[in-house]
Amino acid sequence: MPELYFHVRWPGGETQRCYSPSTVIEDYLATGGVYELDDFVERSRTALRIASDRVREKYGFACTRASGQLALIEETAAAYASLGGAKVTVEALHNADGSTR
Repeated sequence: MPELYFHVRWPGGETQRCYSPSTVIEDYLATGGVYELDDFVERSRTALRIASDRVREKYGFACTRASGQLALIEETAAAYASLGGAKVTVEALHNADGSTR
């Protein structure tokens, strides 16, 4: 499966390198995209579930790394839930070899 990494900047300024086992993430997030916190979490949730399902279809088991990544996104987002107008920026999308999408 074509792995993809998406680099995000959280409302507090810290960055995080996130993993997707599929390029489906590109259907939900774009480089330079700025998303309301809840919207970012929902887009990530949808994309990572689809990606995990694609792994299941191909290999017969779900991608635990995708579910772990989603849990980390949800945990990080929870820290900003009380901030009004919190936004997440997608800084980059990279292939597994580090090349830019």
